[in-house]
Amino acid sequence: MCDVEAGCNPIFKLDIKFYDNFMKPSRAQRKLTETNQSRKVMVDEKSYILGINGVYHESAACLLEDGQIIAAVEEERFTRVKHTKPARVDNPDVLPVNAIAFCLRSANITWNDINFIGYSFEPKKRIEQESPSLPETPTTIKGLKEGGWGTKAGEDLFLNKLKDVPHKLSQFARSNIVDKFFWLPHHLCHAGSAYFVSPYSEAAVLVVDGLGEIDTTILYRGKDNILSEIVSIAYPNSLGFLWEKMSVLMGFTQYDATKIMGLAAYGKEEQKYADRFKAFVKVGEQGFTINPTILQDNDLTDDCSELENLFGFRKRNPSEKLEQHHVDTAFALQKLTDEILLNLANYLYKKTQSPNLCLAGGVILNCVSNRIIQEKSPFQNLYIQPAAHDAGTAIGAAYCLWNQTLRKPRSYIMEVPYVGPDYSSEEIQRVLDRNDLQYSQVNNIEEQTAKLIAEGNVIGWFQGKMEIGPRALGNRSLLADPRNPNMREIMNQKVKHREDFRPFAPSVLAECARDWFKIPGDSLALGFMLFACDAREDKKSSIPAVLHVDGTSRIQIVNQTLNPKYHKLIQAFYQIAGVPLVLNTSFNDTEPIVCSPEDAVKTFLKTKIDYLAIGDFLVGK
Repeated sequence: MCDVEAGCNPIFKLDIKFYDNFMKPSRAQRKLTETNQSRKVMVDEKSYILGINGVYHESAACLLEDGQIIAAVEEERFTRVKHTKPARVDNPDVLPVNAIAFCLRSANITWNDINFIGYSFEPKKRIEQESPSLPETPTTIKGLKEGGWGTKAGEDLFLNKLKDVPHKLSQFARSNIVDKFFWLPHHLCHAGSAYFVSPYSEAAVLVVDGLGEIDTTILYRGKDNILSEIVSIAYPNSLGFLWEKMSVLMGFTQYDATKIMGLAAYGKEEQKYADRFKAFVKVGEQGFTINPTILQDNDLTDDCSELENLFGFRKRNPSEKLEQHHVDTAFALQKLTDEILLNLANYLYKKTQSPNLCLAGGVILNCVSNRIIQEKSPFQNLYIQPAAHDAGTAIGAAYCLWNQTLRKPRSYIMEVPYVGPDYSSEEIQRVLDRNDLQYSQVNNIEEQTAKLIAEGNVIGWFQGKMEIGPRALGNRSLLADPRNPNMREIMNQKVKHREDFRPFAPSVLAECARDWFKIPGDSLALGFMLFACDAREDKKSSIPAVLHVDGTSRIQIVNQTLNPKYHKLIQAFYQIAGVPLVLNTSFNDTEPIVCSPEDAVKTFLKTKIDYLAIGDFLVGK
């Protein structure tokens, strides 16, 4: 525990004294340390910094040019494998090579132009902080597999694979990048991904996820170019892993926390389920503890026997019907999460007295809890960047080097998520011709699309640069009429092929948003679909397709300046239908969000999407 009030130094100082089984300090690293101490910057006229996440999952890359994001993208967009890879001890050296290559192409540079590379994991921190949950033999904790997470053999394999990352990166680059490479603490990169691109010169920062090196939750203070740690919570006390394990218990995968969040709205406040959580989760003002014996998450297996005994029902088979006890358990889990996050936010305010709060980590994708923090905590202003999960640490790694290590002034605010690949009209047309599609090129694609939506069609909307993060925000989206009470069933069953209980979100004109929804505060994150807001009573009957069962919507506010094309489409729909919003969901079908024209056409052809609006081309069936 480190308290800034007690005079704690900033957590991140460039430490190059690695263990022998990692890199020895290079000349370039020594020079960087010296310049950091004197606050001088030894970079070229054009400075390029590459940030990489690849340790567990959500692999991604981000490239900065003089502190501005040139490109940032997740590897899954290219490989078409959700989350890129599973979190295993034998694969942290599997790099996001496609995402990195895209970043370099976007800037039209080579590896020789890269000044520094940040990787969002610090192996030394993993080694130094011995966890009570890492026994010498797998028999110490029930459920551990020989050679898996939590065993000495597994941890040694994991660290040895990490050791190879700089060298594998050098092989990919076909040049020696070791002198440019720096390990960075995972949660610091989460914090940097939110704070350094926020509009605040000082802020409190809260990071909550499954696991970094050994921590699961860290509270920071951000001041100018420095992030200082206030307090941390270590594994096995992991709110992220709690959600993963409960998702498995209820018949989903460990990546399906958003499904549990949606399911929770159907639940009832049954005290018995709240009490069962209290049996192994202890909540306090400064944090929480979780009994690892009950959670059994040490090797990320699907063994839920202890939870089955505690909650009184067996793990659901995915083919089985959801019962009321599943729904009520999801409700209790959401309430517990609201309580924990609000307590952490309140404690963080006491320590910082800042009006501003930045949030990051996979748990922060919970838009219900975000609303609770916005409404009930003392903070006046909240900021969350669109890739709050692990992919965002690629952004954070780049900015921790640029702002905190090099002490370069902060000059970039992440107002838009559109930092991924885009394609020219010529590239799009070639794909359409190659697939023998019938299409027309129109000058008013926004008006044409709005008319088709109003007529009841489902539209694949593919425009400009791709979004970063797990949510489609108007450039790779499926759009439909929010007035149609049957549209949610149509989208879930015929297009998305997913569970009927899952809701859809609205994209709403910024100038009309408060007339239709009760919006607490004002945040750029409202443009990233990160808050669940209550619809106004007199508007609910007009937009049944985008209302959840509890009367809320996970809204995206669309600003004319930040996305003029999407704003124009919604404005055109408003003129036709009298409703200033459209139903927006990710353009995919049980796969990562489409990235390229080829992806869009493939998904269009295999689903019951009616039209594809791709660039200025309108494609029908």
